[in-house]
Amino acid sequence: MSRFWSYIVHTLTPYVPGEQPQLAHPIKLNTNENPYPPSPRVLDAIRRELGEDGASLRKYPDPPSRALREAVAKHHGIRVEQVFAGNGSDEVLAHAFQALLKHDEPIRFPDITYSFYPIYAQLYGVEYKTIPLNAYFAIDVDDYRAPNGGILLPNPNAPTGHALPLSEIEVLLKQNPDVPVIIDEAYVDFGAESAVNLIDAYPNLLVVQTTSKARSLAGMRVGFAFGNTELIEALTRVKDSFNSYPLDRLAQAAATASYEDQKSFEESCAKVIATRNTLTTQLEALGFEVVPSAANFVFAKHPKHDAATLGTTLKQQEIFVRHFKLPRIDQHLRISVGTNDECDVLIAALKKLIA
Repeated sequence: MSRFWSYIVHTLTPYVPGEQPQLAHPIKLNTNENPYPPSPRVLDAIRRELGEDGASLRKYPDPPSRALREAVAKHHGIRVEQVFAGNGSDEVLAHAFQALLKHDEPIRFPDITYSFYPIYAQLYGVEYKTIPLNAYFAIDVDDYRAPNGGILLPNPNAPTGHALPLSEIEVLLKQNPDVPVIIDEAYVDFGAESAVNLIDAYPNLLVVQTTSKARSLAGMRVGFAFGNTELIEALTRVKDSFNSYPLDRLAQAAATASYEDQKSFEESCAKVIATRNTLTTQLEALGFEVVPSAANFVFAKHPKHDAATLGTTLKQQEIFVRHFKLPRIDQHLRISVGTNDECDVLIAALKKLIA
């Protein structure tokens, strides 16, 4: 601590990301990265943007990321004015806290969810109330009927992987027409229904997505929000008061190319889904209880083995999974879906540990 710190720094409990092991060949199943590379068009686009001498890097990038937003708008069948681009979905969410969620009533989000939400609320002075998931780790939208200053839900939820059908999202929107409803769809492409097509019908709906998961661009940091033009304008006003050049030239080029290669995107998602289903079956055969997942990870516990001990023992074998020391889930492991070979190594190690 320092006497030069501001009050807010003294009170913050920062987000702790998943470990990034500095090993030659770890089995890295702890940060929900896509195990497959991005579209080949992404590399071509980066090379074109760089040119032979990289001279383009001396120039600022396009502040509104117009070409990228046009490509994304075309992909979703919406207008470019309904798309906001930011430096990863985390930054987009941060702007949403500032632009849309600071009201008199507390906002609501699940008690077991993305752990950045309460940290953003603390950082930006947004009051919040957590709503318990039900016994099956699912969200019950009727629990969000009470007066509130906004609602924030991941779909699928993290770290559980459980997804809400679009019909339930609509119920939520109809029950809360006078406050912003933000649906965080970081993992939606692995088996859930996107709410992007609802933004014209519900002016209070903001949908947030990322290229980090399904499009294998976690290293480029590109995220989006979709909503009516007034919500997008609010985000843009915050962005331009904070950093008017959030996306660099290479990130814009890479993400645009990704959205222009639908075939590669679909093939990558299909492989992850197939491996997730196999991994779930294998874990259940070992006695694990696995929450139904529509994401690129599974959430599992073994009734006879301590989760923290399993995670530590796997780490000693250079197999990394995520364990959260939190109420209700401290006996669960969140396991990212890797390649078939990586998951085979995990299962082989768990067989020995369980035996």
